[in-house]
Parts: sequence; C-alpha cells; structure tokens
Amino acid sequence: MSVEVPSDEELLTMTEPACYGDGMPSEGIRGGALHLSSVLPAVSNAIGCPMPTDIHSDPKGLQEALGLPDAASAVVVLVDGLGYWNLNMRLGHAPYLRSLMNESANQRPIATCMPSTTVAAMSTFGTGTCPGMTGMTGYTQLNPKTGEICQLISFRNAVPPLELQQQPTMFERLSAQGVRVTSSGLPKFAFSALTQAALRGSDYISNDDPRKRVAVAAQAAKNPGLTYLYLRDTDKVGHNYGWDSDKWIGTYERVDGQLGLLRRSVPKGTLIVIVADHGMITTDPESVIDIAQDQRLMQGVVHVGGEPRCVMLYAEQGEAPENIAARWRDVLGDRAQVRTRSQAIAEGVYGPVVSRVEPMIGDVIVSATKAVTIVDSRTQAEKAMHLPSVHGSLTMLESDIPCLIDVA
Repeated sequence: MSVEVPSDEELLTMTEPACYGDGMPSEGIRGGALHLSSVLPAVSNAIGCPMPTDIHSDPKGLQEALGLPDAASAVVVLVDGLGYWNLNMRLGHAPYLRSLMNESANQRPIATCMPSTTVAAMSTFGTGTCPGMTGMTGYTQLNPKTGEICQLISFRNAVPPLELQQQPTMFERLSAQGVRVTSSGLPKFAFSALTQAALRGSDYISNDDPRKRVAVAAQAAKNPGLTYLYLRDTDKVGHNYGWDSDKWIGTYERVDGQLGLLRRSVPKGTLIVIVADHGMITTDPESVIDIAQDQRLMQGVVHVGGEPRCVMLYAEQGEAPENIAARWRDVLGDRAQVRTRSQAIAEGVYGPVVSRVEPMIGDVIVSATKAVTIVDSRTQAEKAMHLPSVHGSLTMLESDIPCLIDVA
C-alpha cells in the first residue's frame, strides 16, 4: 500500500507548530511522541540505555510510539532536507526507500521543530529537547552579548558553541554511560562549530568518499551501541538547483543507493532508523518580498534574522513589537503568519523557552506561507535571495519528516 500524496495546495498549507512531550498527538495536533526530538531518546531505550531529557521523560513510551524494536546495535541516518512528502513524491527513483514505505509503520510522518531549518533541527535532534532550550532558534539570530546578528552554521559572530548550546547531547550522555557512540561523516564536519553544539560526544570517523562513510557505519554497527550517519547532499543540491530538479533526483537516487548499501552491509539484527531535519518547497520568483523595498516593513526594526521562510525581527529600543507585527500583518496579509515573541512562546512554537534564550528570539517572528520568501537586499547576496528551494516555515512540505524503520 502506497502513501496518498496530498495536492500541491494542501502540501503548502500551514500547520500548527508541533507540540513537545511524550503523548501521542490527537486530531489537529502534531508532534509529541512523533517528533524529531523523540528519535534519539527512543533509540536509547531500544538499545537498552534509556535517556530521558528535559522534554521527554519516557523513552520507553517514545520507543513504543515510534515502533522501534529492541536491538543491541542501532544506526540512525539523518538525510538533510529529505522531507516526508519530498521523499514520497519521487519514490519511483528510490527502490530501497520504496520498500520501506510499503510497511504501514513507516507510512506516517513525524514533525520537525519550528523553524524547520538545519541548525534548529540538528540541536533538537541531538539533545532530544527544543530550540527554546538549545538557544539555536534560526539560521541567523541575535547575539545578545554583542547586539549583532550571528550565523549558526559556521557560528560567525556567535558565542562559542558550548556556551550557546548548553543542553547535554544524547551522544555525550550515552558515551558517559559506557555506550559505544560512533559518527560517520565528512572531515569538514568532524570539529565544526555545529557538530560541537548539537552532536558532540561521539567517536567521529571521517571520510570524503560517501560509500566509505557507509562502510564505516556498517563496520561500527558490528559492536553494540549507537551509530550516526549524516547524508547532506539532498539539501545542498535542493538549495542550488531545486528539490524537484533532475540534479536533485540524481542525488536522491544516489542517497537511496547508499542507504541500500548500508542495509546490505550491517550485521543481521541491526536497527536502522532514517530521519530528516526538514523538507523543502519550490520557491515562486513572483512571490519574493524584499524588506529593503518597503519602508513600512523596516519601520522600528533594527536587525533582521532568521531566513527567507522564517524571518525574525528585532525591534529598535522603545518600539513596541505589537506595532511592528501589526504593520507586517497589514502589508503581507495572507502571505505570512506574524507572531510577537510573547505570542510564539505562549503557543509553544519553540518548546519551553529558558530565560537566557528568550532575547535570542526575534521580537517578531514572520512565517512565510505558500511559496513566499522574505529577503533583505541590503545584507543578502543575489543568489541567496533567489534560491530555487528553501525551508524554515510551517507548511506540510517543510515540517513533515520521515522516521523510517528497518531491521537487517
């Protein structure tokens, strides 16, 4: 039985921000146990070393909710940018993933965090918590120490990774309990700021060759414990050429081949869990909003952070965020959902927000609807303002991700 893919209009429909916790979501509510933050706590229980977090107190319940069997060894693969619906709309190109989607347990998406972007999602995944606790709330955000905007892929202008992201990672907590934790990835990510912040604590084995990275993961899985494998090219190619381009499809086929090779190479009985950090939408060149071209949008705004699908606005001193939000609602209408920071926190958009993180979040948060992108020509390069595929907002395409389960 295959998954019925909704219409394009439905896929670009805004969802409610996912909730955090251990319960199963009810009608109209997303997340809970079926959330990216649940995956590693659930896996920890599956391999016999349950690790509750400040968000998830019941790893066993999460394991049951996600349908993970017990196993001595588990491999968790995160495929950057491969949303649940992106995966299903091109399933004919992916024989291994297609075989997994034939299983009813895999025919439901789980939710990623808000914003649906890599830095927020990686820290949510790596810690089993939420952006409101990790302090990683967007691609760019305010550095309260300097009063400047910082970028959280390379941590340009940011506070050091361990100072910003203070939640213990699942990898370091498992390692501290004597569990083998191995990461297989690119050399450039071994000691990167993002790895230190979100995924520290594993034995990182690097290799430039993707098939060798798969082989390393399969070799590591011969011993009890947890193995993590990161595949980035679907996101990279999607940004540069579009997630529905021929180049993306070719990349998707190669990723499927790598996953199939992993399945054939791991020892019998190994648990394999495949997830993503977010999905991707195709942008509309006619729906680009340039903040710099409309003084109403810049009135009272001193800094702009976030990304084209989820913009964070920082108010000038003395300017009421409610006034900025009202102006943006008037100008953008149904092209965006506009929340003040207090509204977003009250609605649980970022999960529980600790006091030190609160000033990092914009005074106003603007989530783009449909295929709209919001850019700033004063600070962004031409290419960055016209990427063919992006993510960050709350549509089904962006916020529904897979959690596919296989046992070798």
